Amino acid sequence: MHKSKTLKTLLTASAVAAMFSTVGVQAQTPASAGQNEAAGQTASNDKLSAGDEKALKDMAQANINEVAAGKIALSKAQSSDVKAFAQKMIDDHSAALNKVQAVAQKKGVTLPTEPDDKHKAMAATLEKESGEAFDKMYMENAGTKDHKMVLSTLKSDAMNIKDPDVKALADEHTPVVEQHLKSAEEMKMTSGK
Repeated sequence: MHKSKTLKTLLTASAVAAMFSTVGVQAQTPASAGQNEAAGQTASNDKLSAGDEKALKDMAQANINEVAAGKIALSKAQSSDVKAFAQKMIDDHSAALNKVQAVAQKKGVTLPTEPDDKHKAMAATLEKESGEAFDKMYMENAGTKDHKMVLSTLKSDAMNIKDPDVKALADEHTPVVEQHLKSAEEMKMTSGK
């Protein structure tokens, strides 16, 4: 009971934090657009560097993968905590994907539209599992391993990002991914290791 209450408190706190950080970013967006226009020709018409395009595609792919895995978990997870985590992944990563898609459209970048081969294989494996085995596999893969990989990729991509819109997205994604990883690790610790 205590584990469930702790997780619900953690998820609620991170949801509130995400809402406030989103409001702050939205409040800054019009000023940024105005500054770009004030500088003359907007940067949105410029071709993105290879690093910027890669970063956008990586962010989109990560969000697509998490939403797909979360949808499987919603239907197959046994634990209410795992289902709550999956719903948060769907909500947060869908919102993040919408932001990435908006920037990509503005910059003329075509993004992936489905999970990559690795995650399609993981989904097929997850579909074969049920009960506690499913919950454990989902949390280990989509919860912990994927968020560690995405965090590493975000930090690596960030070193090559030149476009301010893409940089803002990466900066916005990083703390959310860190919070998801922390939540997944805390769930792993409280679920009997």
